[in-house]
Amino acid sequence: MENKKTAAAKEFGGDDKTAKKTRRPQKRKVCEFCEKGVAMIDYKDVSRLRKYVTEKGKIVSARTSGCCAHHQRQLTVAIKRARNMALLPFKGE
Repeated sequence: MENKKTAAAKEFGGDDKTAKKTRRPQKRKVCEFCEKGVAMIDYKDVSRLRKYVTEKGKIVSARTSGCCAHHQRQLTVAIKRARNMALLPFKGE
């Protein structure tokens, strides 16, 4: 008897060898702040901070934004300070 995976692979026109697809690793994103040589991320630079906040008001993760850990921590603090100063909204519109 065939197992479910090979049966499904044969059903879609493949055989045992093509049932398993390999994934190529994606190109690593480069930290924008490291490239430009930014030492400190300022909470008053609202135009730059808006790129790292979603429409709902959530902070974008480092995996999505491509920031390094050092700048992601600075970015989080800057966004939170900008929210407290009413430069950025806490919640999306």
